[in-house]
Amino acid sequence: MHPVADTIREAVNAAIPRLKSITPETARIKPAPTEWSKQEILGHLIDSACNNHQRLVRGGYNAAVDFPPYQQEKWVELQAYNDRDWRELIDLWVSVNRHLCSMLDRLTDEQLDNLCGIGRSEPVTLRFVVNDYPRHLNMHLADILNDTGD
Repeated sequence: MHPVADTIREAVNAAIPRLKSITPETARIKPAPTEWSKQEILGHLIDSACNNHQRLVRGGYNAAVDFPPYQQEKWVELQAYNDRDWRELIDLWVSVNRHLCSMLDRLTDEQLDNLCGIGRSEPVTLRFVVNDYPRHLNMHLADILNDTGD
């Protein structure tokens, strides 16, 4: 078991009941026209897990140095997360994170030293990608869960 995978699993398991306590109507509210709803933020977290999974797989065999950057606004808009079923998005988010953790558990230290391009001027190691993921995950979970009354 990779320690970051355990951290992700703990965050996901702790968030599940809190996410399910949010009504679909509340999840779709946009705080401002240019801000994401809770539902769109969760969609962004789905994208993040999927993109990072791709980085880890490709980086595992040294094919991620030129990985395309993630254009989050376009991804969220094109997938129309606010039009989706809230419960289905929760289930998908849980599943993709568990899948990502399964991949993390299998990466070797040597593979974690492989480089990955993520839209920055210089590639970073997969280790950096792995270690940064929980920070990003928790930051956005806090955005979703900040005013649910929990």
